[in-house]
Amino acid sequence: MSDMEFEVTFPDGNKYTQPMGLFINNEYVKSKSGKTLDSISPSTGELIGSVYAAGEEDVDVAVKAARGAFKLWRKVPALEKAALLNKLADLIAKEVDMLASIEAWDSGKTRDQNALGDVEETVNCFRYFASWADKITGKNIQYDPKKLAYTIHEPYGVCGQIIPWNYPLLMATWKLAPALAAGNVVVLKTSEITPLSVLYLGRLFKEAGFPPGVVNILSGYGADAGKALASHMDVDKIAFTGSTATGKIIQQLAASNLKAVTLECGGKSPLIIRADADLEQAVKWAAVGIMINQGQVCTSTSRIYVHADIYEKFLEMYVAHIKENYKQGDVFDSEAVVGPQVSEIQYNKILSYIQIGKDEGARVVLGGEKNTAAGKGYFIKPTVFADVKQNMRIVKEEIFGPVVAVGTFTTDEEAIEYANSSEYGLGAAVFTRDITIAHNMASDIQAGMVWINSSNDSDSHVPFGGVKMSGVGRELGEYGVTTYTQAKAVHVNLGFKL
Repeated sequence: MSDMEFEVTFPDGNKYTQPMGLFINNEYVKSKSGKTLDSISPSTGELIGSVYAAGEEDVDVAVKAARGAFKLWRKVPALEKAALLNKLADLIAKEVDMLASIEAWDSGKTRDQNALGDVEETVNCFRYFASWADKITGKNIQYDPKKLAYTIHEPYGVCGQIIPWNYPLLMATWKLAPALAAGNVVVLKTSEITPLSVLYLGRLFKEAGFPPGVVNILSGYGADAGKALASHMDVDKIAFTGSTATGKIIQQLAASNLKAVTLECGGKSPLIIRADADLEQAVKWAAVGIMINQGQVCTSTSRIYVHADIYEKFLEMYVAHIKENYKQGDVFDSEAVVGPQVSEIQYNKILSYIQIGKDEGARVVLGGEKNTAAGKGYFIKPTVFADVKQNMRIVKEEIFGPVVAVGTFTTDEEAIEYANSSEYGLGAAVFTRDITIAHNMASDIQAGMVWINSSNDSDSHVPFGGVKMSGVGRELGEYGVTTYTQAKAVHVNLGFKL
């Protein structure tokens, strides 16, 4: 084992060797300062290992490596880019079990019920964007026989990417895959809380045959590496996923050279259940919408509005469904669906919001406390608050945990008013059998995404992003590729003479 690695033993006895260096120019290297950061297992609160933490100097080195690689990468034929992305997908597919274990142990996802799906979707996402590499085309603009005009869609160049801790591997993929397919090179900073799986991914980029410098992966703190990356004068675009508060800072830092910005920030997504809804399905999807990934999802439908005529029936069915189907336990328990929160800080924040909800007068119908029986890690019981009012903090503020606020409405207009009474506008869901009303409500709700009779079933083919304080721009789908290109207009004189 080299001095750039440490060994990890999972609770099931399996072992692997974890890279700990910064991944720059296809090599793992120490940070210039020698500083490290600790990865803590949410399941136990104990140290997994330490990785090197990037600072401003390391960002400079990575950006320089990327800038040099861009000269080559932008000239690589599209089909060769596609082949490399598909080769990477093949390598990830061979390591699905290993990557799922790393993700579970580092982030607190239940391995079989959560992390495995994330890694499988990572494979699908790389394959999807590989198929876009040779389909990025411009337009021929014909309006005068004496002039030809056309556009070329070109990559920005060096893209800085900053990802959150809730979906380390998948959020990295959402950014890396379209950027690379469009011909960009990347310096990506992981969250300091969950660095392990994406660092491991660096090995697979090298094995797949990506040229040195095309992908650079830095572990580090936002105040150090994140700030340096967002403000760097030789970075052409910055893409960020994380809190709205940090998104504001990123946008300000990006003004250093007016670099292009994509922001995917917070949310407080509503879920509306009309009286004519299929109640059994609404119950199931409403549980998925807040309990998956321990509620640590930016699009979690964390405030539910139920028509008054079916309100009590919904609550009864909802609580019973969560009790029966959302077992909480160790991340390597194959039957566990809900794991621990990602960190002690997040754990304490969620518990404080639960207390706020109680103090505000909301009725606890499920959970409402820590779960010491599930393990010695950061476990909080799935929590349902009922009878909430619009002015309550648990209704207005993003909690980012397995905590949902349920209230009532009597008219569609009232439901829309409640849904839109938020500074956020990321996702929303509507449950009804009336498809005309469903489409009208989807149009009236202020959100970047609306699910009709489902919740949070996003995929690589469909754009993802928000409005208002939830962000700027889109990821995934065709929109996710075009956001990594800029149009150049070419004018050709075919006969005009002066």
